[in-house]
Amino acid sequence: MGHRSSPIEDLRRAIDCLPLATRRAMLEGIRTNDIIVGAYTDRAGGVCPMLAAHRCGGRTSFVSFARAWDRFTAAKRPRQATERELRVLVAHLEASIRDEERASDLARAIADHRGLLGRARARRWTRPSTRLDDHEIAVQLLEAERAEEELVRG
Repeated sequence: MGHRSSPIEDLRRAIDCLPLATRRAMLEGIRTNDIIVGAYTDRAGGVCPMLAAHRCGGRTSFVSFARAWDRFTAAKRPRQATERELRVLVAHLEASIRDEERASDLARAIADHRGLLGRARARRWTRPSTRLDDHEIAVQLLEAERAEEELVRG
């Protein structure tokens, strides 16, 4: 039998799968709407987090988020989300956004580093060398850089 993940793990995974713009819109929507569980809308004007995001520009339909949200809240019928449920949702949205922004910063730093390596490599090969040991060192450096690139690519 397989291990079933907890409702909060499912919720976080569903949040992480949402587009970044939708996560940001959902945060805004949670702050400006009455949030409910167990339905898309209710008669009192409450909305689910996905509809709140949609109203704030996050035009995404993501059924797995709705299922994870309802499972996390143990929704049996439409009702107002509790303060605890909202705090958990907001905390996970903020953490997910922060994680993606950090990953984006890291990707930019890696791209910048690779660009610098490429320019340094180009400069190194434009200088003529007349000594055999200079040539051997240059070949060793090139092989080490290729091995590093292979490790990065995985």
